[in-house]
Amino acid sequence: MTTPAAVLAEIERQFPESLARVRDLLRFPSIGTDPAHHGDCRRAASWLVAELAGLGFEAGLRETTGQPLVVGRHVPKAAEKAPHVLFYGHYDVQPADPLELWSSAPFEPQIRKGKGGNKAIFARGASDDKGQLMTFLEASRAWLKVHGSLPFRLTVLIEGDEEGDASHLDRFLKRNAREFAADVAFICDTGMWDRVTPAINTRLRGCIGEEVTVSGPRIDLHSGDYGGAAQNPIKVLSRVLAALHDGRGRIAIPGFYDGVKPVPPGLRRAWRKLRFPDRKFLADVGLSVPAGEEGYSVLEQLWARPTAEVNGIFGGYRGPGAKTVIPAEATAKLTFRLVEGQDPKKIRRAFRQFVRARLPADCKVSFADQGGDSTGITVAEDTPWVSAARRALEDEFGRAPVITGAGYSLPVVESFRKHLGIDSLLVGFAQDDDAEHSPNEKYDLDSLRHGTRAWARIIAEFARE
Repeated sequence: MTTPAAVLAEIERQFPESLARVRDLLRFPSIGTDPAHHGDCRRAASWLVAELAGLGFEAGLRETTGQPLVVGRHVPKAAEKAPHVLFYGHYDVQPADPLELWSSAPFEPQIRKGKGGNKAIFARGASDDKGQLMTFLEASRAWLKVHGSLPFRLTVLIEGDEEGDASHLDRFLKRNAREFAADVAFICDTGMWDRVTPAINTRLRGCIGEEVTVSGPRIDLHSGDYGGAAQNPIKVLSRVLAALHDGRGRIAIPGFYDGVKPVPPGLRRAWRKLRFPDRKFLADVGLSVPAGEEGYSVLEQLWARPTAEVNGIFGGYRGPGAKTVIPAEATAKLTFRLVEGQDPKKIRRAFRQFVRARLPADCKVSFADQGGDSTGITVAEDTPWVSAARRALEDEFGRAPVITGAGYSLPVVESFRKHLGIDSLLVGFAQDDDAEHSPNEKYDLDSLRHGTRAWARIIAEFARE
């Protein structure tokens, strides 16, 4: 492997400038799901285009059915033998609400110590995903400064709809698959195993979102006049939702587990050796007892088992004081986390049939597709990309990376496999306390520094003499 010492030294030299660039990107309130911020999304995308162009990339914006894509291309001097890497990130962020819970303005990044005493940059998007994607771009910057060219062909693809509707990018890739053909995708949108141990993620759950509304009486009714005689949609919907799980935590929708494969015994043993701190994991959020499927460890519940979760339920009067009504309708929002082998469309149909079968007389139901439709993904651990990352991460952190799974979804991984026929290397440097999607989101300066250095080492794996 080419020794990356000079590149690592350049990363350290330019770190204050790298941090300033991260702060500049964080100042854009690029909330992709909010029409009021579509202009901010385009400005953030244009900023990234300018940064890539400054690195010597051929760069520009590409229009989609949603937010614009940032596309940059670098072709090395010896392009005919070089592998082609596709790097992916996203510039859109979650809404910052509730604003009153932030210690500083969410789009005015501040550097201060976190609860653990480590210095961090606090802002919406610091960890998810602006700080993360910048680790790769800054590693590339340092490599180009020292060597003049990367050891592989590189296409950078940064989207603005990851936090909302993944179908925009999926449709774009389907239409332009030939143009974005590559050997592997690098994605920096995951986390460390613990504060000092890196991780390579090889398992992701898919996701579908549903909204269900049960309607009963034509209008809200006086509970004194109609209570006991009229169907109450909140009661009906509550009974349906309560029936989703049996007494052992299994999901009771017929056919829900079709295609779900058991965790191989060897993998279960490897996960047990990780000694995941179940009690602390729950205690950190004010809980104490695992509430998922019986017979599975917390890690198995998070990484290898599907779920059905109620994300919100509402109906009737929600103002101050009392209002004695029987509501005309009740609504719930749900998400289903899926594992490899499950068919999202089949799960959606099965859920809707499950609800209809439990609907009493005088009630109607309607459904709204809330997006998702992504499948669970397992990435092979024996690829040259994973092997390269193992070596590089161990060199940077002084300990071997843990091969992990994740309970969340990255729909783009499925899109890359489906349309481009490639697997993804999932390496990230987020910490458990980064508060992604929550107030006071942050990214440790150590994550930014070591993440940038780690990517430089991974790049070096492709520069063998």
